[in-house]
Amino acid sequence: MKKRTLLLLLACSTITVYAQKGKKPQIKIKPRTEFVADLMSKMTLEEKIAQMVQFTADGTITGPKSGTNWVDEIKKGNVGSILNATGVDYTRKIQKMNLDNSRLKIPILFGYDVIHGYKTIFPITLGETASWDLELARKSAEIAAAESAAAGIHWTFAPMVDISRDPRWGRVSEGAGEDTYLGSKMAFARVKGFQGNNLNDLYTVLACTKHFAAYGAAEAGRDYNTVDMSERLLREVYLPPYKATVDAGVGSFMASFNEIAGVPSTGNKWLMNDLLKKEWGFNGFVVTDYTGMNEMIPHGYAKNEQHAGELALKAGIDMDMVGAIYLNDTKKNLQEGKVTMAQIDDACRRVLLAKYDLGLFEDPYRYNEEKREKATIYKKEYLDAALNAANKSMVLLKNSNNVLPLKQSQKVAFVGPLVSDEFNIIGSWAAAGDRNGYAVSVEEGVKHLVKDQSKVSFNKGVEIKDSKRTMMQAALDAAKNADVVVAVMGEFENQSGEAASQVNIDLPGIQKEFLAELKKLGKPVVLVLLNGRPLTLSWENDNMDAILEAWFPGTMGGDAIAQTLYGVNNPSGKLPMTFPRSVGQVPIYYNHKNTGRPYLGTNDPEQKYKSRYTDSENSPLYAFGYGLSYTKFEYSNLKLSSNKLSGSNKITVTVDVKNTGNYDGEEVVQLYVHDVVGSVTRPVKELKGFTKQLIKKGETKTVTFDISADDLRFYNIDMKFVAEPGDFEVFVGGSSDATLKATFELVK
Repeated sequence: MKKRTLLLLLACSTITVYAQKGKKPQIKIKPRTEFVADLMSKMTLEEKIAQMVQFTADGTITGPKSGTNWVDEIKKGNVGSILNATGVDYTRKIQKMNLDNSRLKIPILFGYDVIHGYKTIFPITLGETASWDLELARKSAEIAAAESAAAGIHWTFAPMVDISRDPRWGRVSEGAGEDTYLGSKMAFARVKGFQGNNLNDLYTVLACTKHFAAYGAAEAGRDYNTVDMSERLLREVYLPPYKATVDAGVGSFMASFNEIAGVPSTGNKWLMNDLLKKEWGFNGFVVTDYTGMNEMIPHGYAKNEQHAGELALKAGIDMDMVGAIYLNDTKKNLQEGKVTMAQIDDACRRVLLAKYDLGLFEDPYRYNEEKREKATIYKKEYLDAALNAANKSMVLLKNSNNVLPLKQSQKVAFVGPLVSDEFNIIGSWAAAGDRNGYAVSVEEGVKHLVKDQSKVSFNKGVEIKDSKRTMMQAALDAAKNADVVVAVMGEFENQSGEAASQVNIDLPGIQKEFLAELKKLGKPVVLVLLNGRPLTLSWENDNMDAILEAWFPGTMGGDAIAQTLYGVNNPSGKLPMTFPRSVGQVPIYYNHKNTGRPYLGTNDPEQKYKSRYTDSENSPLYAFGYGLSYTKFEYSNLKLSSNKLSGSNKITVTVDVKNTGNYDGEEVVQLYVHDVVGSVTRPVKELKGFTKQLIKKGETKTVTFDISADDLRFYNIDMKFVAEPGDFEVFVGGSSDATLKATFELVK
């Protein structure tokens, strides 16, 4: 019987003979469209529905547990995808179980949250974005893909491209921050890194753009919460990074948990079908977030699970993550005329095409080679790349009296709850990263670098949240005998990420109290921060001599922090999110709009009836794009090639940037534009270009940007995406606070 079935499959040549371990496929399969059409012509309704079903294995828990026995469902041939199964041995066993029970030998697709590395962990995505280095972002995604693909994974649920202006939302750690332009560039680069030029390449994985859409705009910064905004704001600010991933060829999208204008994304036909698939021409497949389909019931949008499945399929959702609704209710919905066979076929086809592109029909075990897994994980070149990324993500927020860089001749007391930490330093959503015994702590990094170990000491002093003071005195005693104190402080890794929203974004616990005691010693105090979101640091800014934002820097983080503190690395990072003075300013972002009564600052002679706070400055503590260096950069000689722009022409912007300090350094030169008058009001500034330049000590570089009419488009009063004639201001500098300005006119 088995022989007869095999001969039949060979005769139709629709499904290849899948390769056993160590063997190559025996025959070549048909072109993708023809192959999938031929396969679907042989599939039953139940087999098609199975391709729309995903369950979680017994690995990492990333949401509520499903009540469905996923092993039983695989044995019934009811599962198209599995998430949270990793490692070649485990995924091979599951794949074999599936193929043994699949009539047409359709392989399972394995997915996993590989957000900022698989084993070799890079800085959290927000930290990596602080590098403003697109090639670095592409490379880190490429390495994450290579390691995860070697471990049996086909599909990552990344990149997360949600724009967020609210640091209370824990998931800011996974994204690129507050700016549409920077976020779009990073999103494009990360998709290219994950997917490469060909998904059939064994070192690539299918990327997944998430969370569609506007998840980062959740009210009050509370995870899973409601979103409500105008279509203009949605299209101008929040949607472009998603569209950038479509342009990059991303293979899948994930629906967001939130509703927009009263409609949960999982059931939003305008969003998933009309916009994504039709207007943007997205040809991949859409998966829900974890039980997102079921959650339309408590949203008050679906009356029961069958209704939720109907709404989701009509909206354009192709795969149900964990919820089991498609498995249980799709056939019934079809029989009752609530969904169509065409809708089921479209969803099934999209999933099968992805499996084809990954080469799984040629060889379902092609991602299951033990030798490749062992040879790929933690390659030295990958660790070197992670160290480079961590170095470039460091943002120097303050450096009074050039306290930094430290000198090896100085006696330095390293203190703080995270000084010897290996667990938290790799951050949240760290995939299969090793939290104990492999990640480099700050203590280890310093010991790797400092030649005379008698010059350094290490004491925690306090815990991250615990209010016990029993360790504080020993740390203070060590600090008394030092020339400089370095306090390594911050958050637990799970204080940011999913389900980690906070109303208080100060340093947690009694860390600030400990800093105050250190300050009393009269020694220079350097604060090193390990965190996943912007924090409120007004007191720290007033009282610390230097502040280094290290984010959660990943596997090689301790080495990067040590190299930065001691000047081996000159920090060049710039903030991808605004840091508020107080949580009461949130949401706060650089590209806000003016009001009819704009506040002009403390020198404003008529302050009373202006848009301002009575107990705080409007301005942030640290602006978007801000970051210091151990050297200094001077901007001058801003010129435009013309003061008028028309048609398809471009204006060339040039500026001289001189390194006037004592170190070679990299500077992120940023260009902002202000549309002075529009048919709808425009932001005070919008990022329209940036470049990272290495400028040697004493050197002057002329940096060039081009501006075209396309760069000036927005959704006008009639919701048309156009550039309106009128006056524009151009700002160039090292942050969004840039004041060096020129003007031009856009003419018809």
